[in-house]
Amino acid sequence: MDVRLNMLKELTDANGIPGNEKEVREVMTKHIAPYADEVTTDRLGSLVAKKVGDKNGPKIMIAGHLDEIGFMVTSIDDKGFLRFQTVGGWWEQVMLAQRVTIMTNKGNVPGVVGSKPPHILPPEARRKPVDKKDMFIDIGASSKEEALDFGVRPGDSVVPVCDFTVMKNEKYLMAKAWDNRIGCAIAIDVLRELKGVNHPNVVYGVGTVQEEVGLRGARTSAHLIEPDIAFGVDVGIAGDTPGVTEKEALAKMGEGPQIVLYDASMISHKGLRDFVTDIADERSIPYQFDAMSGGGTDSGAIHLTANGVPALSITVATRYIHSHAAILHRDDYENAVKLIVEVIKKLDHDTVKAITFD
Repeated sequence: MDVRLNMLKELTDANGIPGNEKEVREVMTKHIAPYADEVTTDRLGSLVAKKVGDKNGPKIMIAGHLDEIGFMVTSIDDKGFLRFQTVGGWWEQVMLAQRVTIMTNKGNVPGVVGSKPPHILPPEARRKPVDKKDMFIDIGASSKEEALDFGVRPGDSVVPVCDFTVMKNEKYLMAKAWDNRIGCAIAIDVLRELKGVNHPNVVYGVGTVQEEVGLRGARTSAHLIEPDIAFGVDVGIAGDTPGVTEKEALAKMGEGPQIVLYDASMISHKGLRDFVTDIADERSIPYQFDAMSGGGTDSGAIHLTANGVPALSITVATRYIHSHAAILHRDDYENAVKLIVEVIKKLDHDTVKAITFD
């Protein structure tokens, strides 16, 4: 594997649901620190890597989130089965019979999401998805006491299992947690590409916490930075699979990063959006537009910081988000990095002022 693939593997194989992002933060710190002048965290746990070009220039924030959707153990029954709470948005049909890892103080414990087998269900029940409240996690314990001896406690994090995989077409990459370790990778690589490059601003590569439960780390880190311009980098929806119409999702994998016009958390800043697409056109960097009636990214919280921050979400079209295994295209990731780097090189004070009031 090359350097970038190794980084992507380490980021996606790391475990970190909202509220327990430490393992992912350590991986991101390892990879971003060589290209930053300073790496700190806010008091909620978001990572902030600062790279100074012109110390008096505008502050540019690039935010991906560290957390992935997962579960939390809420109780252990007398037979050693775990009850759980979803943390982030889950759809029942992608949960059942999937492998999981419970993160305990004694180390990781393997498990599987279980429920009643279909053989003992009435016909009408077989046709319906199993409700989350009727699922449990089987860790191979024979009793509550044995589960406790394994180290499992209420409050422990539970994460999906899917090892990073380069597919037969090597441009296609499969992993858990692309939502949103790909945003963290983009933030790292933007700072990597700016190493030794003059840029008229101060760039902040940020790994936010608790995005999946309300964009929380984006709020705290933006208050810390007070950016002049912000980019939320995340996954978007790929519309190139069977059954998905263009009315539902326009983007296709491999055709460039998505410029998000609208989602439930924000309307993209028109001046910034036009500036970014103009540069993409000048540099022949492919891109796609996207609009979503639901969902949102860290930009939704960042753009409301203080007296407002011009913000834009740039996303990577990804199949099967919010499930155990997702797939994206390496070219889209690399073109997102290339586009943001080219934009940053031109974001001086005069340009930021012109964008802000466009």
